[in-house]
Amino acid sequence: MPASQVAFTTPVSATPWQRWAVFSPIARIVFFIALFLILFKLSSAAAAACGFFAPGTTRLTHAWGNLAVQLFSTGASYAVLVKAVERRPIRELALRDLATLGPAGLLLGAVLFSAVVLVLWLAGSYHVTGMNPGVDWLPAVLTVGLAAGIGEEIITRGVLFRIVEEGLGTWWALAISALFFGAAHIFNQGATLWSSLAIAIEAGVLLGLLYHVTRSLWPCIGMHAAWNIMQGTVFGIPVSGTNAQGWLSSSRSGPDWLSGGVFGAEASVVALLVCLCCSALLLIIAVRRGTIVAPAWRRQGLKAA
Repeated sequence: MPASQVAFTTPVSATPWQRWAVFSPIARIVFFIALFLILFKLSSAAAAACGFFAPGTTRLTHAWGNLAVQLFSTGASYAVLVKAVERRPIRELALRDLATLGPAGLLLGAVLFSAVVLVLWLAGSYHVTGMNPGVDWLPAVLTVGLAAGIGEEIITRGVLFRIVEEGLGTWWALAISALFFGAAHIFNQGATLWSSLAIAIEAGVLLGLLYHVTRSLWPCIGMHAAWNIMQGTVFGIPVSGTNAQGWLSSSRSGPDWLSGGVFGAEASVVALLVCLCCSALLLIIAVRRGTIVAPAWRRQGLKAA
């Protein structure tokens, strides 16, 4: 396993107390969560005071407020974690990768969800009932696309997957971050145990492997945002249970295991299989490169030997 796969290692000068209370994976995750909750509360109050969430405001104003809150709370918390605690450059959000890996992620997300819709259409489950060129699309792009893509990827892949991988290795990081990602959607409208399990496998595993292979959050953010935007804004399909008005007015028919039901196409076996195929390719790349990270205790044992 190349040393470059692990972004952070505990400083050799750290005291035993610091190793457990400051630099351990659990300590860093708890620190991020606490700081995120504080900044989220403060930024939400500030946005409300500025009138973003006042009664009678437009959907667009509300969306800008949500985006600002998400960007500040997750971005600032992650910056403090990396720069102040881990004391290293934020390589996984390097600006030099934004122009290349970001668009690559957008393309991947758009192609994958278009493939899902194509299969549903061929199977007679997805139906276009009309066009809606005047749809108010920007609020959804800002919230379901950008805010969700940036915020959820920083939390799930940047913090949870990355830090768990440093401690327990790649396999446990994939399992834990994927299950967390699925569980985070369990309270959405129309959610079931199956829909949460489907999201855990199709998105949690895929995005975790995408981060592992690229060591950048930009393709993960791009894919996440494009997947949601294509799903709701383009094809008019509910996004993780959230109703969507898209440029295409559509309906789905057939059994829930095929159409995804009220939760949306993410609960369809078609989305599961399409994403599993992509995950398999990424896994093959990781195995051939030899980048699968072993648990920390095993890495330390190999160094000692």
